[in-house]
Amino acid sequence: MKFVREEWLKLRESRLFRNAGWMLAGEGMGFFLQIVYFVILARLLGAAQFGIFVGAFSFTGIVAQYSSLGSGVVFIRYVSGDRAAFAAYWGNILAVTTSVGAVLVVALSFLAPHVLNPLSAALVPLAGIANCLCAQLTIETGRVFQAFEQLHITAVLNLLTSLMRAVIVTVMLVTMHHASAWQWAIASTSVSLIGAGIAVSNVTLRLGRPRFQAKLWRKHALEGFGYAFAGSTTVFYNDIDKTMLSHYGMNLANGIYAMAYRVIDFATIPVSSMQAAAISRLFQRGRTGLQSASELSMRLLKRAVPLTIAIALAIFLAAPLVPRIVGQEFAESTSALRWLCLIPVFRSVQVLTGAALTGAGYQSHRTTAQVIAAALNFGLNLWWIPAYGWQGAAWSSLLTDGAIGAMNSALLRVLILKERGAMRSSQLDAVGFANRE
Repeated sequence: MKFVREEWLKLRESRLFRNAGWMLAGEGMGFFLQIVYFVILARLLGAAQFGIFVGAFSFTGIVAQYSSLGSGVVFIRYVSGDRAAFAAYWGNILAVTTSVGAVLVVALSFLAPHVLNPLSAALVPLAGIANCLCAQLTIETGRVFQAFEQLHITAVLNLLTSLMRAVIVTVMLVTMHHASAWQWAIASTSVSLIGAGIAVSNVTLRLGRPRFQAKLWRKHALEGFGYAFAGSTTVFYNDIDKTMLSHYGMNLANGIYAMAYRVIDFATIPVSSMQAAAISRLFQRGRTGLQSASELSMRLLKRAVPLTIAIALAIFLAAPLVPRIVGQEFAESTSALRWLCLIPVFRSVQVLTGAALTGAGYQSHRTTAQVIAAALNFGLNLWWIPAYGWQGAAWSSLLTDGAIGAMNSALLRVLILKERGAMRSSQLDAVGFANRE
């Protein structure tokens, strides 16, 4: 029996890494397409127009997580072990995301002129549709397939969106040679609408139709909001710097910094692939305690840290190639990349330790750490961006990502010790009761 159990565990783990492989392959192909897309987009827009575009899309991205109110993560938690619940939870994702997303688009459109420079503010209605509606529907669709460990479909859907963006930006460069941020916002939003439609149709055709139950939303509203809030804090400390650069009218600096930051986002794809493949398994392990979820997280982390260190070194050495590829308007992106190159290492720690906390039901602790990190990032940006421009944004990003990695690691250790202590206490109580009997 022991041999059978060991072989079964090996099979499950091989499936996990096979799913991670699917995500990495899909993300890798998407990575290639996104490189093509961003190189061409940089040449199509130029640094200043790129900065205008980034300002609007970063601003809407900060609150886009609230569109779904965490309904996709709720789906993974409750449907991964109960396929019969699929229809109701899928209906919950669609109803919440479309209704709340529409409200956010309107609210952000009214707020934008008071936060952003006028050129970026004009793009917010389109950016809101793309980020708060389309992108969130596509993301939550991916989580549906994650729940059933069908990550090859998630990878293909992500790849399709990247392919469409790469095609349309290439066509625009060939036919127009140069475009404004407004023209690209229209094209990008159109692609997002098509991608979301394909993603939603895939779930319905492959897995079944949705069923709408208002009581289900009420039942999980607080839990879902917790996941959404946690996600929004991550986006906040990743994107508030770009919004603030736009607020201060630093469109050129925003374009330079955003291009470098996008390269860093690409560099974290291997870690996000591991986390995406493991999240369903972490929820399953988390039902037996944090120790079990942590063991899987640490096993993944042992692979992720050496990989991201190598990536960081490659970024530092290859940074001078960026302006040669995207254009000399982005020459300062070389310095920005070298400042930011350690972020993939920090993120490998924060993402995988944080995923273990979430899987074991300690999302509130993880959220607290993220709120502290977001407050730190905002305070540093208020101080450093007006004085140092994009350099200040880079310094605050480094400190923030490092801080949250350290906080998650400390939380994981403390909570595991607490669980062990509670278990020992329970065992001693049981022994004492038996002796009394």
